[in-house]
Amino acid sequence: MTKTLPSPETVTAWARLMRVSRQLVERTEDALKAGGLPPLAWYDVLHELAEAGEGGLRPFELIDRVLLAQYGVSRLLARLEVDGLVEKLPVSDDGRGQTVRITPSGRDMRRRIWAVYGASIANLMGDKLSAAELETLATLLGRLRDPPIME
Repeated sequence: MTKTLPSPETVTAWARLMRVSRQLVERTEDALKAGGLPPLAWYDVLHELAEAGEGGLRPFELIDRVLLAQYGVSRLLARLEVDGLVEKLPVSDDGRGQTVRITPSGRDMRRRIWAVYGASIANLMGDKLSAAELETLATLLGRLRDPPIME
């Protein structure tokens, strides 16, 4: 492995990306809290489960799709289950396995969170950048993903 130091431009871009990312998430979390809603991680999990449909997801599949560590997903799923937002169902061919599925109450909570989350996205990004700038930003960020998104 070559030990190459980043260019000054790379360091500047990295620092801005990290700071802006943190600020956008913090402001969104603040808006959710002000609206009496749960944290953004709840939306992330409920969204993935809703997208999965009636079949739900196995916990390991959910972990691959969200931005939380395994132990965080396990705790969050337990909390969501207690609140009636998800249900755990046994997997017929695996005695210890479970599938997690969103409930109607979970779908309702997802919609309530999205009302505030979507408005935050519009206020924090959509109102500050043109459509062309947003497209450029999405393309550039897609290239940084692993695997990259080449659109």
